[in-house]
Amino acid sequence: MSKKYKIAVLPGDGIGKDVTDAAMKALDAVGFSELAEYKWGDIGWEFWCKEGDALPERTIELLKQSDCCLFSAITSKPKEEAEKELIPELQGKDLIYFSPIVRLRQLFDLYVNLRPCKAYPGNPLNYRDDLDLVVFRENTEGLYVGIEWHPVPEGVMKTIIENHPKAKRFEGANLNDVAISTRIFTRKGVKRILKASMDYARDFGYPTVTVVEKPNVIRETSGLMIREARKLVQEYNNLELWETNIDAMAMWLVKNPQNYGVLVASNMFGDIVSDLCAQLIGGLGFACSGNIGDNFAVFEPTHGSAPKYIGMNKVNPIAQILAAKMMLDWLGEKEMAKKIEEAVATVILEGKVRTYDMGGSSTTSEMADAICEKLKA
Repeated sequence: MSKKYKIAVLPGDGIGKDVTDAAMKALDAVGFSELAEYKWGDIGWEFWCKEGDALPERTIELLKQSDCCLFSAITSKPKEEAEKELIPELQGKDLIYFSPIVRLRQLFDLYVNLRPCKAYPGNPLNYRDDLDLVVFRENTEGLYVGIEWHPVPEGVMKTIIENHPKAKRFEGANLNDVAISTRIFTRKGVKRILKASMDYARDFGYPTVTVVEKPNVIRETSGLMIREARKLVQEYNNLELWETNIDAMAMWLVKNPQNYGVLVASNMFGDIVSDLCAQLIGGLGFACSGNIGDNFAVFEPTHGSAPKYIGMNKVNPIAQILAAKMMLDWLGEKEMAKKIEEAVATVILEGKVRTYDMGGSSTTSEMADAICEKLKA
């Protein structure tokens, strides 16, 4: 059988290799590997330290030649710490670490970060068994756009002070003592993440879409998103728009999460609220996500690289396996995707195999093997 799909695989750092191996086992067991050509690529902390680039150009080229990407986890550290870990030959060359996954999102315009947070019965960590939340996070703009200064250039500070009355109080400040991060929204960016969330709610039968922002304080950026949401929802019959502030949303998700279905938020607020939702269904070991654009997508677990667990075969691989399931859905391999999710759900319900985060002692590979046994059966 000729290969149908070209899949880039980027295990990244830390536990990335362990959980990627687990996902690859599941893809083999469900029969997808017979349709796929896998290309493994370099990304992460190792390449920052020895090359000064956590996302080498060769990896970007690999992705451009692929249909989509299965990604895992990376290590990220603050600017000063990252500089210190470069090899001696690269230190002092003004190299600045920038998150490779953020670069990928912007480079390939993966504007939708789709994070399903679904509770599987039998998981002892579930807040409630009836939760089925989906977070749409704008992925390319907002506070994570990366336009920042420290120290602040004199021209930048002067322009801000001259053009905004509330900036006058910073006039005369020592520019070495000032740091500025920008939060940039565009109407295009706002409209397309809102449309993606409302299309999803319509297609999968969710009655509401909740916009999670802070327009009472962050009036212009959050305000733009709210105004566009109110206009756009009029195009959807029987879909109700709810509006909440990010701080209140955190409280209500703890109080009555079953009242919500599809949530949509800007980059940072979406990052925050999706981790909260993940904890409601057991933690980051169960939380997968898709970075999705019009023509390309990168699928990943939402957890980090957990360097303290490197090589211990200990962590929960379910988030990575569900990320592979999301990839199959996006490729149109719906039946395979359904089988993987059913296998995961069955293993969780039976409770015979549980990793440490679930209160058990099963290893990463034992969890993967248990899921694969269900797939083969």
